[in-house]
Amino acid sequence: MAVGARSGTEEPEEPAGGGETPQPVTSSVHQSPAQSQPESSARSPRSASSDRPGGSDTLGTPGGKEVSGSMRRAKKPRAFWKELPILIGIALLLALLIKTFLVQAFSIPSDSMQDTLQRGDRVLVDKLTPWFGSKPERGEVVVFHDPGGWLNETPTPEPNPVQKVLSFIGLMPSAEEKDLIKRVIAVGGDTVECHGSGPVKVNGKALKEDSYIFPGVTPCGDRAFGPIHVPKGRIWVMGDHRDDSLDSRYHQNLKGHGTVSEDEVVGRAFTIAWPINRWATLPVPDTFDQPGINKAMAAAPAALGLAGAVPIVLWRRRRLTGERNPR
Repeated sequence: MAVGARSGTEEPEEPAGGGETPQPVTSSVHQSPAQSQPESSARSPRSASSDRPGGSDTLGTPGGKEVSGSMRRAKKPRAFWKELPILIGIALLLALLIKTFLVQAFSIPSDSMQDTLQRGDRVLVDKLTPWFGSKPERGEVVVFHDPGGWLNETPTPEPNPVQKVLSFIGLMPSAEEKDLIKRVIAVGGDTVECHGSGPVKVNGKALKEDSYIFPGVTPCGDRAFGPIHVPKGRIWVMGDHRDDSLDSRYHQNLKGHGTVSEDEVVGRAFTIAWPINRWATLPVPDTFDQPGINKAMAAAPAALGLAGAVPIVLWRRRRLTGERNPR
């Protein structure tokens, strides 16, 4: 008689006489999963293969449900034509925000800024720095709203609906807004004047304007003026083509006496963006950096020095007085 050692079961002894062989008795402790089911309910090769790593295309879930392999794949991306309206909406929103807070394009409608700017040029205007308290400075080219009465004789073209929408979101310059573009010559607190054939003087300093005014014209143009004291919070502006610019010189009979409020300034034009062959920056000419032209800045060091010296002098005087009159 032999004792079987397989799977922890004993192999029964074969009875003598060739009788029918009894079914083996198995232990539930050591049985394999495959042996625990009757043959009639055995799994198909496909389902059985799920016991092998990578052998199944289904995934069990905590709830006992199975998710097909196709569900595990990434979702199919939307068609481009379905995404296009979203992209357009985002682009229009960004354009509107940029136009409102950062940069706006303007079209040059006249010859008043020749040769610096030509009719039809598109310039980009910085609208961000004024939000942080930046003020117009001498020599800058600025865009500003009509202070009142400057453009009464200038016809305003009526744009079509498409132009209105594009200009509203900043994709094209506005044709109906009454804006002007000039160069800042003097700011609040300055005294500006021009007599005869020039030059223009700011705070007594003559400006060298050959680098930007239209060739052949005189700095005063056909309208001498001054001396004019520019009030605080206002600016004096002139076009670079002095014979073809209705600027501060021609509006001294209006409110502000030819000056423009800083609140009317949209921003500084910093570059010519179109046409491509006209691309250029619009820097401040060097003549506005000459020493002594800025009275306020010239007086600032002396004023600060005086303000700092007063407490020191008073403290020293009090100390000396105390030493002379001891208690």
